[in-house]
Amino acid sequence: MSLKIVVLAKQVPDTRNVGKDAMTAEGTVNRAALPAIFNPEDLNALEQALRLKEQNPGSTVGILTMGPPRAAEIIRQGLYRGADTGWLLTDRLFAGADTLATSYALATAIKKIGDVDVVIGGRQAIDGDTAQVGPQVAQKLGLSQVTYAEEILKCEDGKLTIRRHIDGGVETVEAPMPVVVTVNGSAAPCRPANAKLVMKYKRATAPLERKADDKYNYLYEERPYLTLHQWAVADVDGDPQQCGLSGSPTKVKAVQNIVFQAKESKTLTASDADIEGLITELLNEKIIG
Repeated sequence: MSLKIVVLAKQVPDTRNVGKDAMTAEGTVNRAALPAIFNPEDLNALEQALRLKEQNPGSTVGILTMGPPRAAEIIRQGLYRGADTGWLLTDRLFAGADTLATSYALATAIKKIGDVDVVIGGRQAIDGDTAQVGPQVAQKLGLSQVTYAEEILKCEDGKLTIRRHIDGGVETVEAPMPVVVTVNGSAAPCRPANAKLVMKYKRATAPLERKADDKYNYLYEERPYLTLHQWAVADVDGDPQQCGLSGSPTKVKAVQNIVFQAKESKTLTASDADIEGLITELLNEKIIG
């Protein structure tokens, strides 16, 4: 059977290169100050989507991402690997979203896309490590969900058979479609970009990325597939109060790159005094409590 598959992908700041300008005054991540990469576990999810497409002739894979115009690079990276299309959610009203506002925006976009059989994404993003967006999207859409997926084994009789890697072992489950699946980093790595697809889609852009004097602008009329879908809040019939900062009850307090050195280490015994001293220090530093 042919499937309509949507991959939730995110362009994330490379948390290995966090500097002093990593945070804004409003307590959000300053993405412009950090190198941007394709969220690693979303690449694992993309590979599972592409394999599912290959196993089910006639299926399509689309990349759905939210971010500033430069986040369209995530869609291009997906197209280079075998995806068929993509949608960029970009609007100042989306800015500063936490997991609640992000899942709301993604869910409204999936409703607009319509008739989706499988929504698949990485378990979590490296800039937040919450693992909340996938399950929240499933809840908002009223769909079944499978988390900690390691491999989608087959699609048959309107169900996916999925192997999950969980604490204590591995289990195989069946889930009726439509379904939301989140994939572990232990799943198969994503295939490399295909040279022919890179040549085909290297000029693919969202409208907001283009410059009026770009010498390649004539291509967008000749080759409509080079124009990526670009949606604002109004395009997905979203409620501005549930998007971005307005819809985000949580805020990032700080982002730091911490490297521990040997001189900073402490050796503790199991004595009551050492344990009490450690707890007191953690409380004073506001690490706990």
